[in-house]
Amino acid sequence: MHSNPRIPFQMSSDRAPLTGPGGKQLIVHIAMNIEYWPIERAMPRGIIPAPHGATPAPPDVPNFSWVEYGLRCGMPRILDMLDRKGLPCSALFNAQVADVYPTLMKTVVDAGWELVGHGWFQQSLKQADDEGDIIRRCLDRLEQAGGTRPRAWLGPGLGESEHTPDILKAEGIEFLHDWVLDDLPTWMKTKHGPLMALPYSFELNDVPVYAIQNGSTDEYLKRVAATLAMFERELTTQPRVMTLALHPHIIGVPHIAHQFEQALDMLQARDDTVFLTSSGIGDWYAAADPDGAVRVMEFGQ
Repeated sequence: MHSNPRIPFQMSSDRAPLTGPGGKQLIVHIAMNIEYWPIERAMPRGIIPAPHGATPAPPDVPNFSWVEYGLRCGMPRILDMLDRKGLPCSALFNAQVADVYPTLMKTVVDAGWELVGHGWFQQSLKQADDEGDIIRRCLDRLEQAGGTRPRAWLGPGLGESEHTPDILKAEGIEFLHDWVLDDLPTWMKTKHGPLMALPYSFELNDVPVYAIQNGSTDEYLKRVAATLAMFERELTTQPRVMTLALHPHIIGVPHIAHQFEQALDMLQARDDTVFLTSSGIGDWYAAADPDGAVRVMEFGQ
């Protein structure tokens, strides 16, 4: 009996020891979600509730504006910050951004960020009429915009149907961020062969921190520091992936961006840290645990 049909259960303490990329045990992944929230639809999330307790009919101007501020002002702020620090970033893109905000797409491509599939617009695949069509359209459009086909995927809202990993594997995706269950990559089973589950984050994700849990301005910096404090003893025996899961309308506002920059400074000051994007992490793990891809396909047999 298995509780997870795709990924064999294994406690982190039972995993075979690995050596991080280039001997660096702390792998930091800066992952920026760049999304299109159509104004004619209900907003996926809100910063303020509707006045008088009413459910807002579109257009939901305050919550639409909250998100578009991130694209207009938050993105230039973070782009400049990472450029000055020489840090790589994964851009988890709703592909329709390329058509609705073409100057933003061009700027991100020119900055050299890795394009990761994140749906067509901000709608869960659970709500899609044809998720295979959505996935193909997203990958095709991002390939057209960036010149190479995306290798990694994060579902909008991490939403999946029972068939999503199979469809993604069939469409050429190698790495999937939806399964937030380990500090290291794990191999997962699909109908079309092995797929790699890459770490993501709820705890270092600015949406839960600020939009759901109402964290203080410095909460993100405090969480990064506390995570490092716990990782210190673990890094002596095993690498760890620290995913900084971000959204420009949250991490890109001035008072939070200031704290985020201090967190990056703290990480860059370490001599055991490497910053990688999705495919860089995936390529490292594929080389470090090549037999795992074979083993996972025997899982459940």
